[in-house]
Amino acid sequence: MPKTPAQAARQELAALNGTLTGPDDPGYDDARAVYNAMIDMRPALIASCTDTDDVRRVIGFARDHRLLLAVRGGGHHGAGLGTCDDGVVLDLSPLKDISVDPEARTVRVGGGCVWGEVDRATNAHGFATPSGIISTTGVGGITLGGGLGHLSRKYGLTIDNLLEADVVLASGEAVRASADENSDLYWAIRGGGGNFGVVTSFLFRLHELSTVVAGPTFWPVELGTEVLAAYRDFLPSAPRELNGFFMYGSVPPAPPFPEAIQGRKTAAVVWCWAGDDADAAARAMAPLLDVLPEPLLHGPAPMPHPALQSAFDGLYPPGDQWYWRADFVDRIPDEAVALHAKFGADLPTGQSTMHLYPIDGAVHDHAPADTPWSYRESTWASVYAGVDRDPANAELIKRWTVDYFEALHPYSAGGAYVNMMMDEGQERVRASYRDNYARLARIKAAYDPENLFRLNQNIQPAPRPPFEARP
Repeated sequence: MPKTPAQAARQELAALNGTLTGPDDPGYDDARAVYNAMIDMRPALIASCTDTDDVRRVIGFARDHRLLLAVRGGGHHGAGLGTCDDGVVLDLSPLKDISVDPEARTVRVGGGCVWGEVDRATNAHGFATPSGIISTTGVGGITLGGGLGHLSRKYGLTIDNLLEADVVLASGEAVRASADENSDLYWAIRGGGGNFGVVTSFLFRLHELSTVVAGPTFWPVELGTEVLAAYRDFLPSAPRELNGFFMYGSVPPAPPFPEAIQGRKTAAVVWCWAGDDADAAARAMAPLLDVLPEPLLHGPAPMPHPALQSAFDGLYPPGDQWYWRADFVDRIPDEAVALHAKFGADLPTGQSTMHLYPIDGAVHDHAPADTPWSYRESTWASVYAGVDRDPANAELIKRWTVDYFEALHPYSAGGAYVNMMMDEGQERVRASYRDNYARLARIKAAYDPENLFRLNQNIQPAPRPPFEARP
């Protein structure tokens, strides 16, 4: 009787420093769980890696046995691309080293870290680097896809602050990618996702930032058209220090929000002023607030940067049902504003939401070809997220998300932020990389010609040129 992958791994990976978990082992269900409870996959083997040698061994095992290989950092991906049925999950979560160099203004981060761990470590020295908006998200997933969040207008995307990375390739070779070493690989991993190898550590540039002025402003959802139109006109001209993403969502049903508005559907802006000057932040926000009716709540206040980064963690814990769609947006015409207001007023559950993240400011300092993240000239990234704890609502939240996306997609720039896409097919991936796709495909062919790393928004290796006979 042939061995199962778990049985074979116990013999062939005996030197592994980490742990191996198969379907018959205690704790298997906990080990296979990912953030999105809509994803329910049963890997043949989960291999937790504690160092680079472990990563090399697991890659080799999956390659030699021709097994599907998923790479999991934080496990947050909406489409569940960090896991698989019947294959191998390479679990990076034990790789937790974080080293801050205050003099060099850098931080080296293990590939299994989540952003909250990095935020706390850097904040202790008075620094920060751009990431996302939920602190339980893995560093690797956000970084390799781009990295869009509260600090983007001031300091750019996460990839704009990535100085180097240590990568284990499909061959098992461990290399460093930077502007001076393997520069083609360095270009590709800054937005090309996990297509090129497993990143075991990242080196990021830090910025002097400890305290931010942050928090939401809520208006009744009935004012959605007015609020979004004013936001659309205001935000691109705001100082770079001011980030504010627009959202349709419900006020969380818990303190510190006043009981009278808890659970109420709203149109909102979630602010982040990159600094501790509350007066300067108030002056920057004033042009929007002055043209709109009085909000239900205006909550921005000084807080440590990690407090802002973790503000959504309680609202979106692991184990919820999620379904996402996304688009890049250049303009929001009045017809699109009206459609947003329609779907925003019809939020299907209290956790469901739509966000418009600004991607101007420092993001526009880079040309479309500087990194694979090609939509540098766009103004927003939209994401439609149906979310609920109850599996019985899975179809409800999916239908609302798809309907919302399909109604607004004609007003989009064409592609989407790959970190916010579901598994939507190869043409959608190509549309999201545009002219950069061909270069990515050539680099993929050089580093992963057999497409071992294909559980991602996959870039297919460029075909080898046909053989030409010598004269």
